[in-house]
Amino acid sequence: MNEISININIAGRKYPLTITANEEESVRAVSKMINEKLQNYNEQFSLKDNQDALAMFALEIATEHQKISLQLEANKKQTSNELLEIKQILASVQL
Repeated sequence: MNEISININIAGRKYPLTITANEEESVRAVSKMINEKLQNYNEQFSLKDNQDALAMFALEIATEHQKISLQLEANKKQTSNELLEIKQILASVQL
């Protein structure tokens, strides 16, 4: 693959990354979003330490991940049940 090296700045620290060229735009956009979110936390809660903002953001992301995971699991169960119903209907149909 076409890998490139970039530096991403998050909370005032640089992080060197090796990514594919196709990922660069997405990685840079996510990095920007993280920094904006951290800035919002710092302003909203008058935080003095980026560690607090990072912890709050991690909690927000983990909570959202858990919510999405639970919804995905519920969707899988519903889809499985619906497929089972379809199979039963098709099995009862005589061709």
